[in-house]
Amino acid sequence: MSRSSPTIPSLVISPENNGESSTQAQTKRRGRSSSLVSLQEVPADPQETLDQGALNNYNADWVNFKGAWLMHLVLVTLGKLLIDALPGMTQEISWTLVNCGYMAVTFLMFHHVKGVPFESNNGAWDELTFWEQIDGGAQYTPARKWLTCVPIGLFLISTHYTKFQSWLFAFNFVALLVTLTPKLPLVCSI
Repeated sequence: MSRSSPTIPSLVISPENNGESSTQAQTKRRGRSSSLVSLQEVPADPQETLDQGALNNYNADWVNFKGAWLMHLVLVTLGKLLIDALPGMTQEISWTLVNCGYMAVTFLMFHHVKGVPFESNNGAWDELTFWEQIDGGAQYTPARKWLTCVPIGLFLISTHYTKFQSWLFAFNFVALLVTLTPKLPLVCSI
């Protein structure tokens, strides 16, 4: 196994660097980050920012209300009971249907539909999806963490009860990826 020699930075001094070496100029331009996760502000239209700050967003504020998190578990449980009531339903298919149904509904509700379903906002939130409206677009809030953990937990439960059958696992995993990908901060900012 051969080891390659380390690259030595260029020490060329040029007039555009004001007499500094290129490594010193690079150090001044870009500081080291203390974290892998960095917050990048997306410039917004000042008028839109004023409109969003002036009115409460009743469409997305409910996710922080008492009992809103419990509602997801209750709906999953009710969905599971309804699907289990169908004749001839196996546990494997039942958990896969519950998982995929939850993922489809939350994908449509959180990441596909834009705006607010009622006219009380003067158009301030019309260009944002529900996920972008939650907590004013701030990342890593408790509500967003919960809404990210529920699909992951449901996926783990469904794969456990499907006994890791390859085709059901693939179906559940694709549903999870389709639901989690739009929740990522990089995807939200594009």
